[in-house]
Amino acid sequence: MAELRLNFFQRNSSKISQAVMIIILVLITSPILLGYAWLILRSFSVDMVHGFIPTKLTLKNWRFLWQEMKGYPNIWRTFLNTFWIALWVMILEALITSMGGYALSRYDFPGRTSMLRFILVLHAFPSISLMVAIYYVLKVIGLLDNLWGIILLKASLEIPWGTWVMKGFYDGIPWELEWAGLVDGYGRFEVWRKIVIPLVKPGIAVTAIFAFLSGWSEFVFINTFIFSQNAWTLSKYVKGIIGDFRFADYGLLTAVGLFYVIPTIVFFFFVNKYMIKLTIGGVKG
Repeated sequence: MAELRLNFFQRNSSKISQAVMIIILVLITSPILLGYAWLILRSFSVDMVHGFIPTKLTLKNWRFLWQEMKGYPNIWRTFLNTFWIALWVMILEALITSMGGYALSRYDFPGRTSMLRFILVLHAFPSISLMVAIYYVLKVIGLLDNLWGIILLKASLEIPWGTWVMKGFYDGIPWELEWAGLVDGYGRFEVWRKIVIPLVKPGIAVTAIFAFLSGWSEFVFINTFIFSQNAWTLSKYVKGIIGDFRFADYGLLTAVGLFYVIPTIVFFFFVNKYMIKLTIGGVKG
């Protein structure tokens, strides 16, 4: 009888715990969901009554998709600039971190431990503190007001942490697999390319995903080091529309903001299976 009561309390305790977790998740996500709901409604309405009820539906706020906005660059050129930055940040980071992580995991060289610590220290520094130095460097090498300057800058700041993450994935691969490849006559590069890389593809995927999203959402460096409208990205386009917030066209602003968010939602829809299966430094069973 006591055992039945214990099982009963255990089952009820589990249900209560699940209910509490659901309530907490609802409370946390509700403001975010309400914010996006308001964004969608406002982007298709002339005005909002009581802050949340649309008065009249319209497509006027989306006019930037088919006509030039006075004082702003072409939205599709701006979209391509944003995609270009995100794509190349992803490519550079995935390529360099996949090699750097392997070197840190497999090679024992002088200063290796110090380098690992230094990588963490580098990532701890706020990038905003480097603005003056970055401005000087970009000006000297001729990449100020240039998308490639932003790409190289963003990738260089993301690579240390990405290399550390990739090291964790390489650490999870047994040495015996590489020794078997060496015994079969492969060189170290061939072992890395043909045996190790296929095993760490999930790690490369998650590093590339975060790199793409980081490049897509970049604002501070673009706002600071990009001056010509031809090199604007969507983040600076949104900032340009805000201007003086007292006179901002909030219908246009919400439409452009939603347009900025949609590609990341689509991107996440295709890659979420990797995000769910992965933890930093390994794959969930």
